[in-house]
Amino acid sequence: MLKGAAQGAAAATTVAPTVRVTLGLLGIVQAAFAFLAFWDLAHRDSRQVTGPKPVWIPVILVNWIGPAAYFLFGIKR
Repeated sequence: MLKGAAQGAAAATTVAPTVRVTLGLLGIVQAAFAFLAFWDLAHRDSRQVTGPKPVWIPVILVNWIGPAAYFLFGIKR
């Protein structure tokens, strides 16, 4: 009988392959979303960004919410 961390590690290896693939794809999409937000921030003129550009860097690092917030609220329309 496994105890503690060994039991948790054994349970982690029993994740279904479809779940692993789905989580991997979601991770790739999230990383691409953050990359696009950083790229846009770096290439956009500061007059087109709401607030100072350095403030948006840690915001974009917040998974999913940060890049979405930048694209929704950080770009002046």
